[in-house]
Amino acid sequence: MNWISGLQSAIDYIEDHLTEELDYAEIARKAYSSSFHFQRVFGILCGYTLGEYIRNRRLTRAAADLLLSDAKVIDVALQYGYDSPESFSRAFARFHGVTPSQAKKDRTALKSFSRLSVKLILAGGTVMDYRMEKTDAMEIVMKKERFTGGSEVSKMQIPALWDRSCADGTIPMLCQHLDPGSPLGEAVIGVSLSDPEEGDFDYGIGVASKSEQIEDGLSRVSLPAATWIVFPCRGKIPDAFFTLIKRIYSEFFPTSEYQPNGMCLEVYPGDKIDMEDYYGEFWISVEKRG
Repeated sequence: MNWISGLQSAIDYIEDHLTEELDYAEIARKAYSSSFHFQRVFGILCGYTLGEYIRNRRLTRAAADLLLSDAKVIDVALQYGYDSPESFSRAFARFHGVTPSQAKKDRTALKSFSRLSVKLILAGGTVMDYRMEKTDAMEIVMKKERFTGGSEVSKMQIPALWDRSCADGTIPMLCQHLDPGSPLGEAVIGVSLSDPEEGDFDYGIGVASKSEQIEDGLSRVSLPAATWIVFPCRGKIPDAFFTLIKRIYSEFFPTSEYQPNGMCLEVYPGDKIDMEDYYGEFWISVEKRG
């Protein structure tokens, strides 16, 4: 399954389960992706978050149920996952501009947020630079934190983690453990890890290392052997990475013989990340399409 069909499979799963509690990790598995990575790419490609998509689709369907049936407001509220008619009414009014009771009584005009349908559009030839890397298992020493709320909060929380790590000496400490002989060289990396709970993820800042002893507060994680496609990224961080990721998933993977299979690394070879023409790399683990 390629990225396009995987993304469509994830969207189909959402639509089939809008009246149930949705597990973000399960949605991501439909696209053969981690929860954090799927949410991140979804937001970059669509311009709105996965949570916003689900909420708007539920409110669209809820309005139709109210208008086309004799269902009570409280029943529709519970059907679409709201704890009370009051919370449902507030969300409904923000989206549609009227309360559910007004919509049901007055048959007023409402808004519709359409279902996503993934299509490959032929938009002309483009050129993307990349290289392939095959790596054995790599040991990473990192500072990691647990984040709640998926990619909707990560845009603020992850940069804050980087700022703290620069200010409190964590990154210089990590650099003492560098293994220059690793495929990552002397780069500092950002990596999203497991999906321990719905909407939660671990994110770490680390280095490839062979150190046996590490300081308190640091963790050791093993990345499995993998084949990577490495894309160069030049520009102001983090905007340059967001632009690159959008191009990778909208231009490269739809027509490539490879598909992503779960891991991605933000690779920072130098510390001058505030430069307008900073050079970094984005590594994505891949496999050939079946």
